[in-house]
Formats: sequence, structure tokens, C-alpha cells
Amino acid sequence: MSLLGMKIVVIGAGIAGLAVSRALAMRGASVTVMEQACEITEVGAGLQISPNGFAVLDALGLGKTLAETAVQAEAVSLRDYRKGEVTRLDLTRLQNRHYYFVHRADLIDLLASGAREAGVKIRLLQHVKQVVSGPRPEVQLRSGTTLHPDLVIGADGLHSPTRTALNGADKPLFTNQVAWRTTIPNTLNLPPVARVHMGPGRHVVSYPLRQGKLINIVAVQERHQWVEESWTHADTPDNLRSVFADFGPEVQQMLDQVTEVKLWGLFRHPVAANWHAENTAILGDAAHPTLPFLAQGASMGLEDAWALAEELSQTDDPNAGLAAFQARRRARACKVIDAASGNAWKYHLGFGPLRLAAHTALKLGGAIAPGKMLHQFDWLYLHDETRRA
Repeated sequence: MSLLGMKIVVIGAGIAGLAVSRALAMRGASVTVMEQACEITEVGAGLQISPNGFAVLDALGLGKTLAETAVQAEAVSLRDYRKGEVTRLDLTRLQNRHYYFVHRADLIDLLASGAREAGVKIRLLQHVKQVVSGPRPEVQLRSGTTLHPDLVIGADGLHSPTRTALNGADKPLFTNQVAWRTTIPNTLNLPPVARVHMGPGRHVVSYPLRQGKLINIVAVQERHQWVEESWTHADTPDNLRSVFADFGPEVQQMLDQVTEVKLWGLFRHPVAANWHAENTAILGDAAHPTLPFLAQGASMGLEDAWALAEELSQTDDPNAGLAAFQARRRARACKVIDAASGNAWKYHLGFGPLRLAAHTALKLGGAIAPGKMLHQFDWLYLHDETRRA
């Protein structure tokens, strides 16, 4: 089926929304993105695009530009919070070496430019009040305007009104973990390696961005005090430094340079039962939010975007395409989410003898069979959604 002329409204100009917009427009659809912000922008933060996510960007014709602006990752270094490296995953051993550290704002700019180049219209300051599925789905705006496209796609994130329309309200579970995020100048000349400093009940992830000019920092702590689920909640650098004061000099050198930091609570949301209703669908975080412990949020949104556009293009019945999309993607999304959720405890071992035993096993495994440690992620990184058909 050709999508030529189909009028599609995509809610949300994030990674998944912009990617699916370009993918649909390249197949002939008339796509309008509704974004509530006053500009297409992202607060300063980094993310990782693993080979499975890069495969989608490449198929969208954006891979070369990303590779020119991002930092190509060489390794993941797992480190004891005081004693240094425990083991290293050599990413240069990957069959597909396209693993990148990217500034979120740079990826958003790339996807927005790609969407506009494909003919997508991006409308800002559009606050969606409600979505109603049906033969003529409705997008009701707070301004009083109601849109009636042929198809509505909700790429509207954690607090998605489209998800609510399809599933009702859910009750996210606080994981008893919070995370700080910030960027600092790379005055330490850190190499293109993701470093994970692991300590009792806490860990710090750091890696370079923007040709190595910045360092992205994400610091996670286990605690019972609730923090709102918002990426814009500000905290003080001194609070961050006090929580990680017993970490070694590598972490202290970074945290000493922090001048601004955001703090947010980590919540587990259930994978949505319904990803689609009549002429309406959700994807990315709106369908399956994931915790950050596998660095797959962006790549899962990109995979969804390609799969949804492809399934819609292969049938004369849009609703059959939406059903095929959920059937194609749900099991993989659940597997990734479960793997991410299970990773945190490995970084946070508090009992000294247990932590020593675990780190010793990691070190031996890395020395004896480094390739085997990396290949345990083949199911994740070597997956290519663009070759499924």
C-alpha cells in the first residue's frame, strides 16, 4: 500500500516522533507534527546510539551526518568506585561498530532537519488536550481547535495523553532510585569510553560528547525519598557531590566541575497493553518507557519508528498495519525493559564480600573470554529492524 496522501498527525517532536515522521513522509504520507514547546530543542544531556539504533538512522539517510558529529564509542569500562577498572567491554569487537555517544540536542536537530527535508510540517506551541480514536480520529487542542487526520500517532512520552486514551491512566512505580544528569567541559581529556563507576547503592556513568569537548554525567542513587518524574527538576551541585563524596579521585575531578545539575526520580511504567486503537497508535516512551540502565531509550524509539512506518506501508488497512506493528515490537520492547531493570543491582552491590566476588568474576571473565562478555549483547546490538521485512 502506498501512504501517498494519507494525512497523519504525530504528537511530540522527540526522537521517536521526528523519526517516524520522516519515515512516513519518505513513503508519501502528509505528516504534521504537533509539539507543545515553543521551539525544537533539548536540554543539555547525552545519550547512546547503539548499532541497532544507528541502523534506523542510516536507513533514514541520516547515519553519515550523525557519524560526523557524534563520538564513536570504543569501550565500556566497568570500574570499582574506589579501586579503578574491573573489566572492559571492547566495542571495537562488535560486528557492527556503529556505536555512538550523542548530545541529545544534536540528534533532535538532525531528526528535525530530516523531517522538514522530507516535507513534514512541524507546528510548535500545540498543546494536546485529548485524543479520541475512531473512523475519524480527533486531536483536541487546548486552544479549542480539533483536528481530524486519517491517522494519529502519539510519540508524546511518559505522560502521553494518547496512551491514556488507549489504556486509561496507569500507576508508575517508584524504583527507589533517583538520577542526576549534567554535562561538564572535557578538561580531563577523557577518551571515547563509557565509564561506569560502581559503588554501594550508587553508580556514576560518564562519557564524552561533541567531538570530545564535553563529558556527559549520569549519577544514580538508591533512596526512598520520592522525587518527581521530570527531567527539568533542578538540584544543587553540592547535593550531588555529597552523595558521591566517598567515590575515588576520577569521579571527584568530574563532580568538582559541575555548575548546574538536574535530578529526577526513576519510575517503572507498565508496558502499555494497547499500542493502537482505531486509526490511533503510540510508540517509543509512550508505549514502553524504560529505565536508563541499558542505554536503549533512544534506540527503541528509532526501532519503533521504522517498524510502524514499514507495517503501515505494507497493507491497505491502516488498522491491520497498527496491529502488525504491536505484534512485531512488543516482545522485543519487553525484553529490553526487563534487561535494563535488572542491571541496576549489579552496579549497586553494597555487601563488601559480595561486591568483591562479583568484581573478581567480572575481571576474570574479561581477561579469559572478553569476546564472550560482549557477545552476550548480540541479541540487542546486532538486531536490525530495517531488515525485518
